[in-house]
Amino acid sequence: MGIADDAVEVRAQGWRTLAALHGRLEEALEKALQAEFDLSVVEYTVLDTLARQDGWHMRMQQLARAAALSHSATTRLVTRLENRGLLSRYLCEDDRRGIYSTLTERGRELLERVRPLHDSTLKHTLDEAGEVPELAPLVEALAALPRP
Repeated sequence: MGIADDAVEVRAQGWRTLAALHGRLEEALEKALQAEFDLSVVEYTVLDTLARQDGWHMRMQQLARAAALSHSATTRLVTRLENRGLLSRYLCEDDRRGIYSTLTERGRELLERVRPLHDSTLKHTLDEAGEVPELAPLVEALAALPRP
C-alpha cells in the first residue's frame, strides 16, 4: 500500500468514526425526545434553529440546509410542525415566491421544556462515547472546539 492509499484509508476511517459517533448521538436523542415529548431530532433541530434567529424568520431553503433535508422533506416537516402549532409560515412581502418560517410562542415554550433533556442526553451520550477507544479522539476534538 502506498502513501496515497494510506491517506485514503485514514480519511475513510475518520469518516467511519464520525458516522459511528453521529449514529450513537442520533439514536440516543431520538429515543429520549420521542419518549418524553413526541418530537424527533430533526423537528428539534428546526425548532432550535428558528429559536436562534432571535425572533427573526427563515426561508424554507435555509431551514432545509440547517436540518440537512431536501426541500420536499423540509416542506413536509414544516407542515407537521405548523399543524401542531409550533411554527408558522408566511409569504415574503418582497418576493411572493419566498416562504418564511418562524417559531410560535407554543413552539418556543415546547423547546424550552425539551432543551434540558436534549442537552443532558447529548452530554451523557458523548461521555459514554468518550470511553470507547475508537471514538474518544473525536469526542475530545468536539470538546476542544471554541465556544460561541
